[in-house]
Amino acid sequence: MRGIVPDQLNETVARALGTAFVEMLRESGDDPETIVVAHDMRDSGPGLAAAFAKGVNAAGTAVLHIGLGSTDQLYYASGALNLPGAMFTASHNPAQYNGIKLCRSGARPVGQDSGLVFVRQYADDQLNSLAQVADGVERIEPRDLLRDYAAHLRSLVDLSGIRPLKVVVDAGNGMGGHTVPAVLGDRVLPGLPLTIVPLYFELDGSFPNHEANPLDPANLVDLQAAVREHGADLGLAFDGDADRCFVVDERGQPVSPSAITALVATRELAKFPGSTVIHNLITSAAVPEIITEHGGKPVRSRVGHSFIKAEMARTNAVFGGEHSAHYYFRDFWYADTGMLAAMHVLAAFGGQDHPLSEFAAEYERYSSSGEINSTVPNAAAKMAEVRAAFPGAATDDLDGLTVHVGEGAWFNLRASNTEPLLRLNVEAPKPDRMAALRDEVLAIVRG
Repeated sequence: MRGIVPDQLNETVARALGTAFVEMLRESGDDPETIVVAHDMRDSGPGLAAAFAKGVNAAGTAVLHIGLGSTDQLYYASGALNLPGAMFTASHNPAQYNGIKLCRSGARPVGQDSGLVFVRQYADDQLNSLAQVADGVERIEPRDLLRDYAAHLRSLVDLSGIRPLKVVVDAGNGMGGHTVPAVLGDRVLPGLPLTIVPLYFELDGSFPNHEANPLDPANLVDLQAAVREHGADLGLAFDGDADRCFVVDERGQPVSPSAITALVATRELAKFPGSTVIHNLITSAAVPEIITEHGGKPVRSRVGHSFIKAEMARTNAVFGGEHSAHYYFRDFWYADTGMLAAMHVLAAFGGQDHPLSEFAAEYERYSSSGEINSTVPNAAAKMAEVRAAFPGAATDDLDGLTVHVGEGAWFNLRASNTEPLLRLNVEAPKPDRMAALRDEVLAIVRG
């Protein structure tokens, strides 16, 4: 749930959502005694989180308030304490936005089909009623869980024995500035063999340096320059709520999230041989190839965290990865954490002597376009037109339209759920074949 503050999301709305969340949990058979709440660095976060807590109290439920935190820190609290949770963040959205990510106990997701519709309707009814639920007894316990979160992540990946590395980290004025010093630095635990060069660690929800959205190449420029300037071994970029992590090599070149997915998958499969690994349908074809080569079972999923998490729970998958740099771990309650993915990269890379550009190359086998958005007046009509243009190709409709045109080349075209956009991803064994296929599809979509 995201909106512009205060026009679409304000403290009155947040209070109603707090009550609605409790009632949704009760309706589904879960009657929690406590809900854990956190917020990111946006100026509106503390007020919205406090109003939400008041709504939770009005429904007769207590609140454990962990204050400033990343989204994966909230997931840690929900999983470790087995409590439902609410994280106030708008992730990578611009400064005027805020939002809420909800989860059930054990960090289980709440999506459109698993409670959000109920929450929205109940909150709407409360806001439109003159008889709003009365305030309850205030039961809010503050607790700092940053050290516990950092200790848990360090227990999952041991970095103490890697070679010394210089790492530039761009927090984008987001929550990475709060969590990186605790997990990778020495703020709360003994230091690791890492020299961290910080970029934009000051928490500032106005994002004065660049948007906290590393998926946009424009927001990686400062990191890329700093890696080269400092002669660093690699760079890491976190989004606003620090649940996603992007990697650049020693030259400042991005390492694709598909390569990171494949790399982390091999490490998890080494610990849990024969396990299932989830990948969404627009990750590189190299991902299922590498999973299979390492004895794992690749399972293809629709794009989106609710689909990935549902597939992970259904298959007991050890790991899941998305093109958008969301990485999900069974030993992190099937939730996504960019920090844990970064630690796997550091452990693998720091355990050998080659530069990252060479080390990552074995996981990048194909040429990819990245995601290309096109504004269209009628997405369904354009999708039909593209389908008709490839009559002999193998297709599937798991999520949008995926077309395999032969010799390892394929593309996926998906409609946005919220905007009049079509999203195109293209991959082929060679750059020229990828570019030709990309241009052919775009000519139809934009024609």
